[in-house]
Amino acid sequence: MSSRKLIRYIIYAIIVIFLLAGIQLGRMYHNIFSPNIHTPGKKDFLLYIPTGSGYDDVISMLEKNKIVRDRKTFEWAAEKKNYQNNVHPGCYRIHNNMSNNELINKLRAGLQEPVNLIINMARTPVELARKIDIQIETSAEDLLKLMNDEQYLKQFGLKKETVMGIFLPNTYEFWWNTDADGFIKRMYREYEKFWNRERTGRAEEINLSQSEVITLASILINETNKEDEYRRIAGVYINRLNNGMRLQADPTVKYAMGNFARQRILRKDTYIDSPYNTYLHAGLPPGPISLPTIKAIDAVLRYEKHDYLYFCAREDFSGYHNFARTLAQHNKNARSYQKALNQRKILK
Repeated sequence: MSSRKLIRYIIYAIIVIFLLAGIQLGRMYHNIFSPNIHTPGKKDFLLYIPTGSGYDDVISMLEKNKIVRDRKTFEWAAEKKNYQNNVHPGCYRIHNNMSNNELINKLRAGLQEPVNLIINMARTPVELARKIDIQIETSAEDLLKLMNDEQYLKQFGLKKETVMGIFLPNTYEFWWNTDADGFIKRMYREYEKFWNRERTGRAEEINLSQSEVITLASILINETNKEDEYRRIAGVYINRLNNGMRLQADPTVKYAMGNFARQRILRKDTYIDSPYNTYLHAGLPPGPISLPTIKAIDAVLRYEKHDYLYFCAREDFSGYHNFARTLAQHNKNARSYQKALNQRKILK
C-alpha cells in the first residue's frame, strides 16, 4: 500500500471517528438539554417529595404524574449528575417543557418552592394542628405532642394553656417539609416580631402581660363579629378586671362546655366546673379560648375608655350590643334580649 493510500485511509478513519463522536455528543445533548418534561395541562406542577424519600420514590412520583416523556433519558441524565445520592425533600415547582438538566439541577440542589401557610380561626389545639397538617409535611400528631410538652415549651416561656397565643392569624411562607419543631420555632419568632416596642409598651400601660392580652382578645372575637365594637367591649372587660368583678363572659362558658354552637347560655351552664368559666372564677382564663385576630389584639391594647360595666346583645339580632353602667339597666337590656330569644324559640 502506498503512503498516499495510507494517508487517505487515516483521514477517512478520522472523519468517521468525528462523525460518530458528533452523533454521540448530539445524543448526549438531546438527553440532557432537550425538553423532556410534560406537566398536566401544560401548567406548573408542584412535586412534593416527603422526608425520607429515595431516588426510586422520586422516579415513581414522576411516572405516576406522567411528568417525564422519556424516562430512560431522564434516568441516564440523573445517573450522570449523581442525583441518586442527592435527593432532598420538599416542594418543587416544575415547568412544562423543562429539560432533564433543568429539573435534575433543581431537585439535586434542593431549590424548593415555598408554600403559603394560612393560619385563621381555630378554637382548640386539635383544630389548629389539623389545619397545619394539610398545609405542610408535619403531622397533627407531632405538632400536638410538642404543644402539650411542658418541658419543651419552657424554652419559649410558654405553657400548654398559653401556647395557642403565639399562632397569630396571617399568611406565612414556609418550606413544605418543615417539621413540628421548626414550625413552632418559626411561629414564636413571628410572635416576637409582632410584639414590638409599641405593643409591649401598651400592654405594660394597661397592666396586662402579652399572654393576658392575647387571652382577652380571644374572648373579644367570640363575643362579637362587629369590629367597630371591639374597643368598646374590650373597655368593659378592662373595667371589670380593674374593679375586681368577674368577667362573666359567655364565650368562656361555651369553651368550658366544648359547645361553640350554643346561642343561649342558661343559668345552670354558668356553674360548669372549669378554670375557663369566668362566671365562677375571677380574672382571665388560663389561656386563649381561640386564636384572636390582630385587630382584636390591638383593640385590647387601645381599648375605649368609658364607665360601662355591662353589655348585652341587642334584641334586634343585629349583632350589636347594648351597653350599661348599672346592673339595673343591664338587667332591663338582658330581659329584652331574652324575650326576643323566647319569641324565636331559641332555648339553648
